[in-house]
Amino acid sequence: MLKFGTLIGTALAAAALAIAPASAQTVLRSADVHPDGYPTVEAVKYMGSLLKEATNGRYDIKVFVSEQLGSEKDTIEQTRFGVLDLNRVNMAPFNNLIPETGVLSLPFLFRSVDHMHKVVDGPIGDEILKAFEAHDLVGLAFYDSGARSLYTTKKPVRSLDDVKGLKIRVQQSDLFIGMVKAMGGNPTPMPYGEVYSALQTGVIDGAENNWPSLESSKHFEVAKFYTLTEHSLSPEVLVMSKKVWDKLSPEDQAAFRDAAKKSVVKMRELWQAREKKSEEIVRQAGVEVITIDKKPFEEAMKPFYASFVKDPKLQALVEKIRAVQ
Repeated sequence: MLKFGTLIGTALAAAALAIAPASAQTVLRSADVHPDGYPTVEAVKYMGSLLKEATNGRYDIKVFVSEQLGSEKDTIEQTRFGVLDLNRVNMAPFNNLIPETGVLSLPFLFRSVDHMHKVVDGPIGDEILKAFEAHDLVGLAFYDSGARSLYTTKKPVRSLDDVKGLKIRVQQSDLFIGMVKAMGGNPTPMPYGEVYSALQTGVIDGAENNWPSLESSKHFEVAKFYTLTEHSLSPEVLVMSKKVWDKLSPEDQAAFRDAAKKSVVKMRELWQAREKKSEEIVRQAGVEVITIDKKPFEEAMKPFYASFVKDPKLQALVEKIRAVQ
């Protein structure tokens, strides 16, 4: 039989637990495939610090790095179901789910980084972020992903002909599969975390990515040729679970959007510095960096555009993007 003092103590403890959630900090979980210190990781951490300040400590963000919570395909599903709160993801894994994201991933669509920024920072970017909501996600911000280029293990790519027959790792996206086919390569979809061993063992002949990814993943240790095709300037995206978002007050939603927007500025600063540092590391490691005539690659994409962008709505979106000055 419990003593009276024990009963009182138990009741007080239960009361404290009941009160605690109203004032306790909520730590939101965010996923990223990249390692700690990578610009996208640090940008989301920065957003967390801004959010913590704006909400008087009621919200913070913990970033799980290096695929700790699964591949991008896995974490997208977790975020849609509300298991994960936030997720920083490349555009490609969304291409089959949200058609508008496929447009941003189109090869040679953007004339420059500045052109891409003007598109995603303006009404077109807002329109594409809005498209996520129909899929249980809230698009918060676009992050830079640099220029994606080809890297290979056995032989350098100096022309379009050199791509023929090469097994090139691509993201799990029909668009990227079609793009490498248009180049004459043999696209091989696989999660990011499996690429190093696949390059090392010869399962694939190459892959395509930006300077920081080539460096941080250590792919440059086994792929000694980097060809500056710069075929994609597709941004990345930070999304939040709509199930989690809908539970926020309008004031907190505004705080989240503001912190996300400010994190973009921070991310771009970090990205520029990291891109330069990564290029230096890769070049010093003895990787042959090859500059090519991009025109044949661009020409090879014309039939691909015709087959991939069939929806009049998406065709109009492509033209709107090209018209941005």
